[in-house]
Amino acid sequence: MATPHVVVILYPAQGHVIPILELAQRLVQQGVRVTFFNTDFNHKRVTSNLLDKDSFGDLMQMVSISDGLEPWDDKSDIYKFTLSIMQTMPHKL
Repeated sequence: MATPHVVVILYPAQGHVIPILELAQRLVQQGVRVTFFNTDFNHKRVTSNLLDKDSFGDLMQMVSISDGLEPWDDKSDIYKFTLSIMQTMPHKL
């Protein structure tokens, strides 16, 4: 039987990253392959804070995609941020 595969697409808002990452880690512990999509900005923060980056083996793949905003754009402007995500991310996926 093939290994189950789940694609996790994170909405990059405060309070969403850690719970979804924990869910992905629990799926991996159950033998499920997980592809974890995150924005470039959050990907750098998440991967730099992982204590044991190799603990997931081949079962977790972390992928970053652009949110469509420039580094100097205000990511706290939720309207602009959401609009940019909706226009940019589906084409990248």
